[in-house]
Amino acid sequence: MNKIIILFLCLCCAVSAAMADNSYAIDKEVMNPTDANIFGHVVDKSTGEHMPGITIILKGTTIGTATDDSGHYMLKNLPEGEFTVEVSFIGFKTVTKKVKTQKGKTQELNFELEEDLISLEGVVVSANRNETKRRLAPTLVKVLSPTMFEKTNSTTLAQGLVFQPGVRVENDCQNCGYSQVRINGMEGKYTQILIDSRPIFSALAGVYGLEQIPANMIERVEVIRGGGSALFGSSAIAGTINIITKEPIRNSGTFGHTISNMDGSGAYDNNTTLNLSWVSSDNKMGAYIYGQNRYRSAWDSNGDGFSELPKLKNQTIGFNGFYKTSAYSKLNLEYHHMEEFRRGGSGMDLPPHIAEDAGLNGTGEAGLVEQLQHSINTGSLKYNIFTPNQKHNISLYASGQHIHRDSYYSAYGRTTDFTGVLGAQYIYSFDKCLFMPADLTGGIEFSHDDLDDRATDMQKYRDAALAEDPTATGQHLQELIDKYTPAPLHQIINIWSAYAQNEWKNEKWSFLIGGRIDKNSIMDKAIFSPRANVRYNPTHDINLRLSYAEGFRAPQAFDEDLHISNVGGDRVSIVRSPNLKEERSRSVNGSVDWYHFFGDFQLNLLFEGFYTKLSDPFVLSAPVEADNGSLVQTRTNGSGAKVYGGTLEGKIAYQNKAQLQAGITVQRSLYDNPEEWSADKAHLTDAERNSDKILRTPNLYGYFTASYTPVKPFTIALNGNYTGRMYVPHLLSQVDGRADVLVKSPDFFELGAKLSYDFKLTANMTLQLNAGVQNMFNSYQSDFDRGATRDSGYIYGPGSPRTYYAGARFSF
Repeated sequence: MNKIIILFLCLCCAVSAAMADNSYAIDKEVMNPTDANIFGHVVDKSTGEHMPGITIILKGTTIGTATDDSGHYMLKNLPEGEFTVEVSFIGFKTVTKKVKTQKGKTQELNFELEEDLISLEGVVVSANRNETKRRLAPTLVKVLSPTMFEKTNSTTLAQGLVFQPGVRVENDCQNCGYSQVRINGMEGKYTQILIDSRPIFSALAGVYGLEQIPANMIERVEVIRGGGSALFGSSAIAGTINIITKEPIRNSGTFGHTISNMDGSGAYDNNTTLNLSWVSSDNKMGAYIYGQNRYRSAWDSNGDGFSELPKLKNQTIGFNGFYKTSAYSKLNLEYHHMEEFRRGGSGMDLPPHIAEDAGLNGTGEAGLVEQLQHSINTGSLKYNIFTPNQKHNISLYASGQHIHRDSYYSAYGRTTDFTGVLGAQYIYSFDKCLFMPADLTGGIEFSHDDLDDRATDMQKYRDAALAEDPTATGQHLQELIDKYTPAPLHQIINIWSAYAQNEWKNEKWSFLIGGRIDKNSIMDKAIFSPRANVRYNPTHDINLRLSYAEGFRAPQAFDEDLHISNVGGDRVSIVRSPNLKEERSRSVNGSVDWYHFFGDFQLNLLFEGFYTKLSDPFVLSAPVEADNGSLVQTRTNGSGAKVYGGTLEGKIAYQNKAQLQAGITVQRSLYDNPEEWSADKAHLTDAERNSDKILRTPNLYGYFTASYTPVKPFTIALNGNYTGRMYVPHLLSQVDGRADVLVKSPDFFELGAKLSYDFKLTANMTLQLNAGVQNMFNSYQSDFDRGATRDSGYIYGPGSPRTYYAGARFSF
């Protein structure tokens, strides 16, 4: 720890020295205004209408503004020199113009923006840790925009992610609704989830975090499939999901509410959101405030008195602010707080221990309860420095997340987790490095995770001990209590990391070579993970990409370790083998991306192939009974595995009236040798208890979205998700003594529709009314287990039944 702090301080000193030559010029600009100004307007190229809220920045500086309600802007007292003015807005192509600012001179600079209906020119940061046009990024980056969340009525990150090619979100627990995201079929633990490019989404956060992040705090989500994003962390094996939070652009606000009903029942989902954006008149500071309040009733699909979807109460409040300390430096501060209560099972209105007790719950039968209450605080601080010559870009950052979780499953428990990240990054832009312009990126990072998970219901374990031996006292009683008390988990992980890469690039070619070295405190040696990427554009309309990356996962606790399921009324927990070693990966991805314009039509076709080889993959044994009577799964190293396949995606748009986007993925996920999925030796042969298939992974899945705007205020939107057949284990031997079964699930197709109409109340105020239905044909699992002894992990397919909804949103 001391070494990394010293290294960080040394880098800060180096940054200060590097900036010394520029500090006088910066101070001079602040103290002596130049009166070098730029003004103008921004209009829609197709309609000629002036556009409010358009972002205008002076590249290489922190200077920027947004057009006012009339579509005009002004930048005052600019530094002298040659600059590039960049104009951008979501859904439109980014436009740049060169300008030479001079002291005492005011210039007019007007812009026309053309709609980018297929997201060709959007800016991303996940490809190479630097802002890059998506078309020129060395790796393929898919972007999930606020428009997609809105058209599909996705109120959380989990709901929106399913509308990305090669991405699935699955519900893995009938009791609590634990979910995970799968990229290219690989489990959630293989995906690196980032918040504003920082790896503070811990294992504990990963259990329910996908459903806890509200859509109204998200500016965009950048998704990279495959291991080409390994610079963000060793866990980026299947891919990276980078959640970019909203920043203030201009003074504005929105307030909305949506009410949903599950299949005409008494189960409702109410979601209220608030967003406010403020920017000072001189554009030197701003703040974006957001909030969400959500309440969802529990949903019982088969009428057995036990929920299939848990009851939820979720509140989120947060802000993202900035302060421009000079024309070439900027300070960003982000913070959000979340409170969530979730409960599944039976007896929703009773205390958990009462609802489970057959003698106290009023039914005369044993109940089942899983209840969790989260309090989460997350924040980050970032300081960016540019130089007037636009050669240097330095970023210093610190991020942290603290989670407190109180839980109940057969007994009360408490889990706390603190995750912190401290780092620095430096980018140098070469006019020419050997044979081509290049960006050199280097950085250091230190991450710390302190996890403590323990049982607190000591009376419960004392009762269990006395039930075994009513005469036990003293040391014998304590030994019996210890037998029934789950072992606490206290894990402290420190990771020291350094990374470097160089990207040679122009409009036609991009060559990126880099790597990352990580020293995990629970491992004896540091591990180096290289990456390499090539992009070739034979024409402006065609992108060819090829990437190779290596990664690893350390033998530490993961999100599913902190989730408790049940089989046959017994809790199932996960322990790690003492001989567990790191898992290694090697990935290759290649893609062909074609864009074309046919008059008023914009078209994009994409094909991507992927192959990932896992060495010593982590696998879970079948549940077996421990000494205290509970069920335990052991994580061990498997023989090896491979995941391979391809994704085809297409987009077509006609003017701003109609759009269609669809993607389909075909893949295989196999172990090198069959792995055990069942311990049922009484009913099954060894061959039947083992499978070479990675379970819960369909070979075929996809999605589509479509929208039509016959007149400007009115939009019709459709969306769909297809999930192919897959093998799901059903542990019946623990439920009712029958043989365990590897079930081949049916396939599912969810179809949704939404109608929305915008009423223009004034020039600056709009009221939108909308209504729709999700999963309109109720394509949903029909063979759930029933009662308190059910196998809670036997769940597959769509995450919710047919749902009707209506909403209103006021914006200004």
